[in-house]
Amino acid sequence: MTRTFLAVAVVTLLVPISAFAQSSPLVDAAKAQLATIKDNVIRTAEKVPEDLYEFKPTPEVRSLGQLIAHIADGNFGICGAGSGMKPPMSGVEKSTGGKGKAALQKALAASFEFCESAWGSLDTTKSAETVKTFLGVQPRFSTLTFNTSHVWEHYGNLVTYMRLKGIVPPSSEPRQ
Repeated sequence: MTRTFLAVAVVTLLVPISAFAQSSPLVDAAKAQLATIKDNVIRTAEKVPEDLYEFKPTPEVRSLGQLIAHIADGNFGICGAGSGMKPPMSGVEKSTGGKGKAALQKALAASFEFCESAWGSLDTTKSAETVKTFLGVQPRFSTLTFNTSHVWEHYGNLVTYMRLKGIVPPSSEPRQ
């Protein structure tokens, strides 16, 4: 018994303190919000026919496809800034022009995976660390929650576009 206790004590001393960092209920709730909007946006990208990706309600605004690309760019840029991780891509809105629905869906999915990794890197301590972003110096947590708000904002645009074309948005469909 003494040997077991001694072995556990030695192993415990060798484990980095960061391994004991606690998850935060705030981080968990914010991750759930990201999951909700991710589902709505991914389902929108799947549901809208490819020919509507070029649809603009007025000439001055982004097309539906450009909005999806803009969301991907925001996910990569803002989640990168909030986490300190290097985004695997950028410039989706500029680089996907004419490449179609499949390319946009792939970039969008990758951008949400990147944001999920960014959120996964946070714990109670790291959430409060500050980072410099285009919004100024903010806690990592605030930067990542700003991104989720940004996605919700543009999902609202997508909902309007879909309604104008007679498409029921995913957030208005019954859940199964």
